[in-house]
Amino acid sequence: MPELPEVETTLRGLTPHLHGQRIKQVLVRNPQLRWPVPAQLCKLLPGQTIHGLQRRAKYLLLACDSGTLILHLGMSGSLRVLPEKTPAEKHDHFDLVLDNGTLMRLRDPRRFGAVLWHEGDIARHPLLAQLGPEPLQEEFDAAHLYRATRKRSAAIKLLIMDSHVVVGVGNIYANEALFRAGIRPQLAAGKLSLPRSARLVQTIRETLTESIALGGSTLRDFVHSDGKPGYFQQHYWVYDRAGEPCRKCGTLIKLIRQGQRSSFYCSTCQK
Repeated sequence: MPELPEVETTLRGLTPHLHGQRIKQVLVRNPQLRWPVPAQLCKLLPGQTIHGLQRRAKYLLLACDSGTLILHLGMSGSLRVLPEKTPAEKHDHFDLVLDNGTLMRLRDPRRFGAVLWHEGDIARHPLLAQLGPEPLQEEFDAAHLYRATRKRSAAIKLLIMDSHVVVGVGNIYANEALFRAGIRPQLAAGKLSLPRSARLVQTIRETLTESIALGGSTLRDFVHSDGKPGYFQQHYWVYDRAGEPCRKCGTLIKLIRQGQRSSFYCSTCQK
């Protein structure tokens, strides 16, 4: 599943091609995504200009004249900029055709992605209104994480994957950040001290920043807007390395299940 670094990488790839462009046409080949694609988009968007692109959590937001186009890549989606006449393939469900002879195409084999529209303050949209802070912004700091963990018995890994606490820390990045912080994934969140909260905030930021710089990580279905895969998976410390020696101490990496997700950790390096 594309996570925050993959979505951020996609945003950075799309922005030079879409910002300031005028929409010529909208093509919806299959409206049955995670939520139905709004029928009015084909009439509403042509003639509007894309004034800006941003990311909120794993949502891409395209600010247009009268509202915001909301895009989500779901489990296997990707967005690519292509020449206007590029033939569509089986899983190409949505095209945003631009006046400059190019198009932005959503490919989504599993159809868990989304194309939605919102008029008014985008921060008030139901999908965005209750989200926690962005992990790379100042609002996510040691004090915030420490407050969120008080009197919480949930495992720290599950808590940092809770989008009400902080957005965008998916399973891969939670595993990797906890290893870098020296914290076991099953530690009760309420036992996290303020200094360890500060360390974990730092390693979450480091892990995500490194992944963005390397073009994201996942997983076999993900490609960027130019069609190239990410390479962060070549730098994993613990994720998907169960039974292999820790790259720091040599202890075999352990695997447990938490919240129906796989957690990987080193019992020597993480306490």
